[in-house]
Amino acid sequence: MTKPQLSPVHGAPGLEEIAQQVVELARKAGASGAECTVAEGEEFEVTIRLGEVETLKESGSRGVGVRVLFGQNTGSSYTSDLTPEGIEEMVRRAAELAKITTPDPFAGLPDPAELGFLETDLELFWDDVAQLDAASKIAMARAAEKVALGVDPRINNSEGASFGSSMHQHAFANSLGFSGSYRSSSCSLSVVPVARDGERMERDYWFTVARSAGKLEDAEYVGRRAAERVLRRLNARKVETQKAPIVFEPRIARSIVGHIFEAVNGDAIYRHSSFLEGKLGQQVAARGVNVIDDATMAGLFGSSPFDDEGVPSRRTVVIEDGVLCSYLLNSYTARKLKMRTTGNASRGITGNASIGHGNMYLQAGRQSAGDLLKGVERGLYVTEVMGFGVNAVTGDYSRGASGQWIENGELAYPVAEVTIAGNLKDMLMNIDGIGDDLEFRGSMACPTIRVGEMTISGR
Repeated sequence: MTKPQLSPVHGAPGLEEIAQQVVELARKAGASGAECTVAEGEEFEVTIRLGEVETLKESGSRGVGVRVLFGQNTGSSYTSDLTPEGIEEMVRRAAELAKITTPDPFAGLPDPAELGFLETDLELFWDDVAQLDAASKIAMARAAEKVALGVDPRINNSEGASFGSSMHQHAFANSLGFSGSYRSSSCSLSVVPVARDGERMERDYWFTVARSAGKLEDAEYVGRRAAERVLRRLNARKVETQKAPIVFEPRIARSIVGHIFEAVNGDAIYRHSSFLEGKLGQQVAARGVNVIDDATMAGLFGSSPFDDEGVPSRRTVVIEDGVLCSYLLNSYTARKLKMRTTGNASRGITGNASIGHGNMYLQAGRQSAGDLLKGVERGLYVTEVMGFGVNAVTGDYSRGASGQWIENGELAYPVAEVTIAGNLKDMLMNIDGIGDDLEFRGSMACPTIRVGEMTISGR
């Protein structure tokens, strides 16, 4: 498992040069400011179903986008034609659009003092992903499915096993003198077995994802874990409508962190569409609840040396001991709210930057998941949620759920076709247990958490 020797903040010198040239062209066209993103990538994905290759995709992409400012007027354009003629046409279109848009008093580039990048190696790119051939990827997916199907005769079908990989390069430059680039890699393995007992079928899944192929969980573990999860769903029951404690497993608990992100997003704050608007410095969650956004963690999927405006990535404490400490902002929302950017600008190839998160997580506690269950006399251990019944403005929460019923601190039997409901304000304040099992399977993570009481709607 080897890593490249390129500088971590100048990992794509060819693309970086293109970005600089585009910015210079925009300035020559009369723009008072400009910023350019160039991206290039290769992706692979194979799906195996019942031992046979069902789909196999390999694709590559390359594109460049520019955003120009003529005073407070902005215009954007992009192209996949990286010839000199294609780039010149892109800049011309962006300049024309800027001249007919409505001026925005908050438009602009970041304060020059805010620009920069992390010079440390964030371990975003690993050569071992590039070295994997298609046959090896297919073999891993096939092996994971085979293991899952062999665990129990009740597992008699599969929605497939997949292996995916990608290699990307990203460069950014602006007219304030910022220029930087980096490379990234990723790979993943997943399997979705289907089990039947009587007339009812159930499905579940497990997956592993990493920047490096050498850091993936092995195919046997992925297959066996997926099988165990689907088997425990068989013969599920409904429960009576009641109020009871809810324990969210990590795979589902991270959605709560996602709702927090939506609520502290600077766009939602200035649009008055967040239940956390105006709550800075106030208690918004139970004591012991700490939520962090950190784009500086080596090897993780929310990490980068700089954000999509050229501002250095950083660690931001969003909630500390239950108190709301910070919103997440780019330079535009910072100007709107009379604050400073938190380095959370995010965008695709072109357009105005939105707000993104780095590695956002609820900090681990000291209790094991088993200890959290032991503290529940009767309640629900949630392993799946469905639907979109979350209102970021009011905090109202209502989602379909399934999982395991808890009796006297033990998992008793599977539960399905119920709804759990409450309000995010109350849910955060009623977190009365946090597990020690935090792990990242993506850029957002949460350990097992226990909410003291929610409404369960069943039969």
